Amino acid sequence: HILGCKDANGKRAMDYLVTNWTGDNKILLQMALQSWMFSRLERWGATSWMNAMQSKVQATLEEDDKERRLTLWTEAKSSFAQYETMAAPSILEMALWKREIESGRSNNGAKRQALDRGECRCVCGSNVVI
Repeated sequence: HILGCKDANGKRAMDYLVTNWTGDNKILLQMALQSWMFSRLERWGATSWMNAMQSKVQATLEEDDKERRLTLWTEAKSSFAQYETMAAPSILEMALWKREIESGRSNNGAKRQALDRGECRCVCGSNVVI
């Protein structure tokens, strides 16, 4: 995702928005976070993580002190990175399961063989990868 990319200084576009605080940058940051963080958490179905991140981001957006805002922003990024690390194996496992389940179907969608979840997990290799 392009919003997660870092420049040569190791900063994301959002880091500059937090540092150069204006009303317009606050709106841009809020929109960028909706696209970068919140939409991912929503796709993952991680409601509790989403609520936690929304409160962290809200605190960052409401903070007027630059140093405190940077600290809150760093904490929010760190929390999101931790959520990504925890979610990645599950997402990978689901993708591998889905591929195995779909490979058990013919082109017209009819089942070629009956596969249960446990069998798909063993056969797809997710227990080895993860």
